[in-house]
Amino acid sequence: MIPQELTDLFIHLTAINAIQVAVLGFIGGILSGFIGSGGAFFMTPGMMNLGVPGVVAVGSNITHKFGKAMMGSKQHGELGNVDKKLGMFLLVTAFLGIRLAVVINTALFEGGAGGHGESQGAAADLYISLIFVFILSLVAISMLRDALSTKENGGGPSKRIVQFLHRFKLYPIIHFPVADVKVSLWVLLAVGLATGYLAGTIGVGGFVGVPAMIYVFGVPTAVAAGTELYLAMYMGAFGALNYAYQGYVDLRLVLLLYLGSLIGIYIGAYGTKVVKEIVIRLVTAVIIILCVISRGIAIPMYLRQLGLVDMNPDWDVYFNQASKALLFTAGLSGCAIILWNVFRAYRHKRRVAAALSQGQARTGAVQSRA
Repeated sequence: MIPQELTDLFIHLTAINAIQVAVLGFIGGILSGFIGSGGAFFMTPGMMNLGVPGVVAVGSNITHKFGKAMMGSKQHGELGNVDKKLGMFLLVTAFLGIRLAVVINTALFEGGAGGHGESQGAAADLYISLIFVFILSLVAISMLRDALSTKENGGGPSKRIVQFLHRFKLYPIIHFPVADVKVSLWVLLAVGLATGYLAGTIGVGGFVGVPAMIYVFGVPTAVAAGTELYLAMYMGAFGALNYAYQGYVDLRLVLLLYLGSLIGIYIGAYGTKVVKEIVIRLVTAVIIILCVISRGIAIPMYLRQLGLVDMNPDWDVYFNQASKALLFTAGLSGCAIILWNVFRAYRHKRRVAAALSQGQARTGAVQSRA
């Protein structure tokens, strides 16, 4: 017998809902493999559009993230792209950030607007959505600027922040051999706290961790991606335990996300080999912007549920459907671009292989006649 508290908290999972969650995982997996992020910026709001409370969506997604990060970290580790020392220093405050996020989300979910009726969880959903819109807007704008100024930077990331921080010499300064950088302990602690807080609040920590390692620490891109996955493995485990302890992890959603994402991630990873890097950045930025707009459309619904705006309750369904439609449009269009490039590259590869085979056959025929 399932406790009444969980029946109220977890959505009724119909066959259609289950398929949609698996599709969310598939699209998130493709985007994850394609851009090197966990895809949480798509999956977390997608689950919220299906009626999953924000804290459960974040808790389930961060649990799902743990398994994927463990696999990715192992692969990067074999390539020598993981600076474990750097990851461990970041974890010191990342755990504090996650714990802070869990406490705030839980308090808002349980106490927001009296904590009953349709307002149950609306405060947490509004809080998660506002943080999501603000942070991801900054990320998308930064990615667009970076992509459009690639030629000016000679194709490499800007070193302005790294050089600026080095002038202050904020001791103690620690050397990280794999990344081959020296970073102030205070900067490390601040970045770790921000990464953990965002991972625990909206399930998206890599969008802060990776850029910070590249642009603030001066870490090479490959090492930043590998170290972030190593970091995400521990953050995911810690976040999963914290949210599971509160009863906010729906294992049904976690398994359905895995069902889709473990297939999609390989397609996305192959796409990085056949699509130009500037196209990857532009596609990613556009998808994130559309996801931000999608989440923004849902905000009036939460404001109405909290009694902060006077609006017809019947409009909620329209706001939710519009938000959901735009989110899936963003994800599906992005995946279509990736899949088309993957298909075109595969077809080109087959043609080249066929041409080489025919050439070898002709050469063999000429030699046999000679």
